[in-house]
This record gives sequence, structure tokens and C-alpha cells, in this order.
Amino acid sequence: MSTQAIVIGAGSGVGRATTAALLARGTRVTAVGRDRARLAGLAGADARALDATDPGAVRALLAEVDPDLIVVAAGVHPTMAPVDRLSWEDFSAAWNNDVKLAFEIGRTALQQPLRPGSTVIIVSSGAGLGGSPLSGGYAGAKRTQMFLASYLQRESTARTLGVRFVAVVPKQLIVGTEIGAQAAAAYAAEAGISVEKYMERFPVPLDAAGAAQGILDIARGDAGAGATWLGLTGKGLEVL
Repeated sequence: MSTQAIVIGAGSGVGRATTAALLARGTRVTAVGRDRARLAGLAGADARALDATDPGAVRALLAEVDPDLIVVAAGVHPTMAPVDRLSWEDFSAAWNNDVKLAFEIGRTALQQPLRPGSTVIIVSSGAGLGGSPLSGGYAGAKRTQMFLASYLQRESTARTLGVRFVAVVPKQLIVGTEIGAQAAAAYAAEAGISVEKYMERFPVPLDAAGAAQGILDIARGDAGAGATWLGLTGKGLEVL
């Protein structure tokens, strides 16, 4: 299990739950987010307010902390609307944030590099598998995060660095998260049904704590050994 972790997006949702789960297991955690106020309450974590799309900030952070686990759980909340009602700024937001996060952290992990045996986990989305017509470019950005994990793993293997890159892909909306609630409300409204009725399509719910458990299983090497893409549902992890 990791002894020194960085969690990007630790202020809410899956990132916050992962930070709490790692701390409970004795891991030293550097909790990163843009909004320091959102990092409050993570007792025991080293809270850092910074922009992890900034390559200089990422290089300095990884050099200082020297992690053996990085979890990239940050992401924008896409504007939910039909594509013709979005501006280009709305449509491309996830590319300029979510993809850039994975890119800057991943390439720095290769360039510095991380220690052999380290793991970088990129939290993508099931939107990258089946699309998401009400969230603009979000699905494409999440698919690109998955491709990035593969490209990064390819380079790590070719250079015999011993660093593992994994994209974990929640295949259902995560209960209790802001982005999950936002998407459920939009798609339920489009279908003319209640949010509760819409969420019945996921018979085994997945919450942030369940997602965090899946991330810890990957970090421990207990799931998906050798796989770069792992799906996640309320039933657990699966190789994609």
C-alpha cells in the first residue's frame, strides 16, 4: 500500500473520499485543490491550494512530495444542455481542465520520474464509453483521459520505469456527488421522469466511498493487475 500519496481534487466527491480512506490506512496524503476552503476538515492531510494544470506547480509538487501514489480525481462540472445551446467555452471546459490535469501530471511522472512501483490513477468517466449528449465535450475529454493512461503506460514500459498508469472509469453516476446529482437531474428532466426513477437504472448504487475503495484496491495491486482501463460499478472493478 502507498506510504505517500497526492490526491488531486481532494476537496469534494471521490477525491475527498479517497483522501479520507488513505488517511485511515496510515498513508501520508497531500490533498490538492484550487479552493483551500474546500480542503478544510481533512484532518491529518497536508492541504495545498494550487492549480494542477500549471506545469511548474506540478513539477515542484512532485519533486517535493516524492509520492508513490497519485490520484487525479479533479474535474469540471460540465454545463448540461443540448449541444447547440452551449458556447465553445462550455463545450471545451473539460478538455482545458480534466485532460490537461491528466497530461501535466502524467508527463511529469514520466519525466522526473516517479519511483519504481509507483501508481498514477486517473479517474475518468463512463461518459467516455457511451457518450453524454447533454454535456458537450465532456465525454470526449474523458475518453482522452483513458487514452492518455494508455500512452503514459506505454512509455513507462518502454523505458522500464516501473510506474503504473491506470484509468478508472465509473460506469454509473456516483451517488452523493455534485456532478452525479447534476447529470441525474438533467437526464431525468429530458426523459420526463423523477431523479429517483432515473437512478433505478443502477440497481447497485455507487457512492464516493465505494469509488474510493476501488481506487485503494488498484493502489494495493488487488485488482486489474496489468490492465490500464478498469471499469467501476456498485459491484466493484472490472477490466475494460
